[in-house]
Amino acid sequence: MEEQRPNPQQLLKSIRVQEGQNGQGKLKIFFGYAAGVGKTYTMLEAAHQAKQNGIDVVVGYVERHIRPDTLALLDGLEQLPCKEVDYKGVTLKEFDLDAALARKPELILVDELAHSNAAGCRHEKRYQDVEELLRAGINVYTTVNVQHLESLNNLVESITGIAVSERIPDRVFDSAGQVELVDIEPADLIARLQKGKVYRSGQAERALDNFFSLENLAALREIALRRTADRLNRSAQKLGNEAAARAGEHILICLSSSPSNAKVIRTAARMAEAFHSGFTALFVETPETKELKGENLKRLRDNLRLAEQMGAQIATVYGDDPAVQISEYAKVSGVTKIVMGRTNHRQNPLFKGKSLADKLTSLAGGIDIYIIPDTQPSYFKKKLFFSRRDEPWFSWKDLLKTLLVTALATLIGFGFFALGLRDANIIIIYILGVLVTAIWTRGHLYGAFASLLSVVAFNYFFTIPRFTLHATDPDYPVTFLIMLIASIMSSTLATRVKKQARQSAQKAYYTELLMTSSQKLQQGKDEQEIIKLAAQQLHLLLERPILYALAKPGTELQFQATPPEQGEALMASLNSEERGVADWVVKNNKRAGATTGTLSHAHNLYLAVRGLQGVMGIVGIPSQYYPELEVFEKNLMISILNECGLILERRRFREEKQAIEMETQQERLRSNLLRAISHDLRTPLTSISGNAGVLMEESIVLSEDKKQELYRSIYDDSMWLVNLTENLLSITRIENGTMRLQTNAELLDDVFREALSHLDRQAKEHSISVELPDDLLMAKMDVRLIIQVIINIVNNAIKYTPAGSHIVLRAEKQGSMAAISISDDGPGIPDDAKAHLFDMFYTASQGKSDNRRGLGLGLNLCRSIVTAHGGTISITDNVPHGSVFTFTLPLEEVDIDHV
Repeated sequence: MEEQRPNPQQLLKSIRVQEGQNGQGKLKIFFGYAAGVGKTYTMLEAAHQAKQNGIDVVVGYVERHIRPDTLALLDGLEQLPCKEVDYKGVTLKEFDLDAALARKPELILVDELAHSNAAGCRHEKRYQDVEELLRAGINVYTTVNVQHLESLNNLVESITGIAVSERIPDRVFDSAGQVELVDIEPADLIARLQKGKVYRSGQAERALDNFFSLENLAALREIALRRTADRLNRSAQKLGNEAAARAGEHILICLSSSPSNAKVIRTAARMAEAFHSGFTALFVETPETKELKGENLKRLRDNLRLAEQMGAQIATVYGDDPAVQISEYAKVSGVTKIVMGRTNHRQNPLFKGKSLADKLTSLAGGIDIYIIPDTQPSYFKKKLFFSRRDEPWFSWKDLLKTLLVTALATLIGFGFFALGLRDANIIIIYILGVLVTAIWTRGHLYGAFASLLSVVAFNYFFTIPRFTLHATDPDYPVTFLIMLIASIMSSTLATRVKKQARQSAQKAYYTELLMTSSQKLQQGKDEQEIIKLAAQQLHLLLERPILYALAKPGTELQFQATPPEQGEALMASLNSEERGVADWVVKNNKRAGATTGTLSHAHNLYLAVRGLQGVMGIVGIPSQYYPELEVFEKNLMISILNECGLILERRRFREEKQAIEMETQQERLRSNLLRAISHDLRTPLTSISGNAGVLMEESIVLSEDKKQELYRSIYDDSMWLVNLTENLLSITRIENGTMRLQTNAELLDDVFREALSHLDRQAKEHSISVELPDDLLMAKMDVRLIIQVIINIVNNAIKYTPAGSHIVLRAEKQGSMAAISISDDGPGIPDDAKAHLFDMFYTASQGKSDNRRGLGLGLNLCRSIVTAHGGTISITDNVPHGSVFTFTLPLEEVDIDHV
């Protein structure tokens, strides 16, 4: 017989299907140094080969150039229709991400990875579409040119003189499972261009005159080859060596609004890749940076986003002197290299001081400092004399304060003049007035005005000739100048001290907020309270209402807002589109919404509350009518959310652990129960079957007394099994929480009589009596369960006391409870057994099931039933010997008039 071997193609297909089902899809990039090298052609050839191997291949989007050889390869491949987007009256065709996710093939082709999507698409960039496809478990083939890599943008621009606007982060390129370099000789590419195989004739001529020169193409090809080789080297490195390299080097760059800062970030990113080191982008927040606006503020935010894309860890510090803050942070953080750009703004030649690089060189100690040349044109760095946020341009109130202080200083000056004191004392009073003005008002404007006004007042009121602006003494002009300079310097220093105090207070507030957040989140009683506390801390930080919701698999997000009085309008804005954005964030574990590159049409910014293994919750931050978040606010916000996510995850892990422990305990209980039952049921079942067999045997002649004895034995064993089954069912209902009490007011006399009618047959061998001081004593109970409690206790007394013993049932009032006791005069129960008597599977004789058929379930069941009624059960010694079982039930008063 021939061996049946599996089909290799089918086996390969099944393996790849399993890989796709395991989670993340695989990305393959067809990489080239310029357009026309054959990336798309090679990608389509690979797609045909994959289809021949039995893989489900779909063309998601291919750029349709006038290249007949490339277009011919689309035949035989399934193509998704393009998504049509209307942009300023022009219909644009874009990749349809939703259609691709709905189709969900094994492999999809998406051309031009660096493409920017039209407004109205889910993501701003096509590489973000590809990342979502990969998260959905779909493998992707795509194409990209070397000039589209973010870290190489400035290098390519310096070679070709052309700035490429469409770029992708290097992490996307480095995270690809496979990169295939598509390469041809530059001369061959120029020949293809001249033959019209790349662009139309007009475009081809312009390209040959600009980008597609032989020198440019040779340089780009070298960069592409080197970048591919670098990627292979990084992939081949051992994890331990990489960790050691990271521990040895740490690169720091400084974020700023300078036009050259983007080049510094890209250069530092390439250095971090080369050294395989840590990479930190530090932002020093100074009074000047807080007052940035317009183009400067936009550049700062763009540089921040670029640093994040390049994989930098963002950090923020406060201070007035960036050089001091950078050097201190570098020393504390173990930075080994600082990369910065050369200052290129025009400085005032009269007050020209040390550059930032010179200051860092003297402060940084042994840290290497790399200066990146700035080829940008020089620009003026404007100094602002008032805060954009906190300080208005003009205030009548502050002007009145300035005039009042100057007038007061003048009055004091008149007093000094009358006393004959020297002019120096009057000058000091005016300088003191300038200091008071600088502290009492907001901004430099009023301090400078007070300085000038003080000089004029001193000249007018106290210099000869008085009450004129003339001065006869030739020393007075020098005095006026020194007085003006001293006043302005005093005002400037006072204003700076105020700003430093304000910054210190703000920093202290943020630090306290972060510490308080951690403490409060640790004290949250449940998940809902924890995420609510996090939202409240974000509200304090950002001064705006916050949306929040827990994310649980299979459940819809239930949003709430804090504070509730401010969040009503925010909750009302949660339409289906906003909820769709929130669902996308939970599914993809990425931020989305306003101010992001994904679903930016939303009114709110949605952030995932992340744990180590997934999304624990989500918060929504309104952005439509609020200022954009600052860098330091973002860092604090992310820190609070990360802390919240970890605490939520730990709580869920703890709950899961407790559930597992409970399940393990129940499984152990179940095993013990089955083991006990299997052991103890064997005896009565064997006895019943044996006695029944004897009675059925016709050859055996039995006397009537012997038959009755066998009948009684079968009956006793059967009743034991019935009672055991009833106890087991009751315990199971209690453990599962399915037992529901049906309480009513019952006469205890009736309950006792009903219970005594269902005792074991051996009850007639004992003296059983009922003592009720009050025949109308009533209690609230589920009568069926309480009867079972009484039966279990009385049967225990019958079983463990000798024949002829006395068993007494009593009931009496004890406050608001009815106390029911069952006493016997048997041998009693040892003290060491009393503590465990109500435990499951415990019997007083040996501490476990014994040959007297005691499973140790009855008393445990009694305690569960009495506890469910709100009562207690206990055991005490009977005098002179024996035991007393007492349990309590809620008392029900009887209305005598209506009996």
